Amino acid sequence: MPRDPYYSRTEVSNSDLTALKEMIHPSPIMGDRDKAFRFGTLFDALVTEPARVNHYTLTVDDTLYSSDDFRLATEMHRSLRLTARHDPLLDRVLREADTQCVMIRQAQQFAYGPLTYTLPTRCKWDWWLPSLLFGGDLKSTAASTQAEFDEAVDRFDWDRSRAWYMDIARSDRDFIYAVSKRNCRVFRLLVERDDPVYTTGRDKYEELAFQYWLIHSTFSASLTSTVAASAKSDKSDNSDPL
Repeated sequence: MPRDPYYSRTEVSNSDLTALKEMIHPSPIMGDRDKAFRFGTLFDALVTEPARVNHYTLTVDDTLYSSDDFRLATEMHRSLRLTARHDPLLDRVLREADTQCVMIRQAQQFAYGPLTYTLPTRCKWDWWLPSLLFGGDLKSTAASTQAEFDEAVDRFDWDRSRAWYMDIARSDRDFIYAVSKRNCRVFRLLVERDDPVYTTGRDKYEELAFQYWLIHSTFSASLTSTVAASAKSDKSDNSDPL
């Protein structure tokens, strides 16, 4: 299946900020990141894009998974549906939310101290509720307790992603539902604008967004100067000697 054109877009995404953070603040990688990402793609598709999933060939698009991966992802999905029976928000999300909803903001305003600047930004919601004007994220997690989940929110910068999405959408609420890969427990995080999760996440993204803008604006200015100097040189070379 062709690559989703969303990932070829040039606006700044939360994933771009993650890549920048890993470049300027490298840290040891915990666990098998590629394996976790691969399984997350399966679980995400199973819940939000079931048309991509073939249960007979054990594939998502043209990617083959093991029977164990499919069995676990299916059990996690079942746990999510069972939780929805006594969680009105999750029940509404599973019934009504638009999935994989893309939002673009071409000139999002940022401030860093007294400095203001803009960046083109983008995000892709797992779930978006048009009637409520807010959305949220689906996660698979290695956490098996509430304390481990709370720690994961900070360690994996899920608070940053929620603030980033909220500010692109200009929404005042957000949520995460995460399902444990260890015991299928469902965790829920509700976020409100200006609460500690949102505020911490916004602080994180503002620091990285400024670094991103600084790097790219400096590169752009350098490139513009180089092109201008080259054009001037070309004009001189092509002029008449008299």
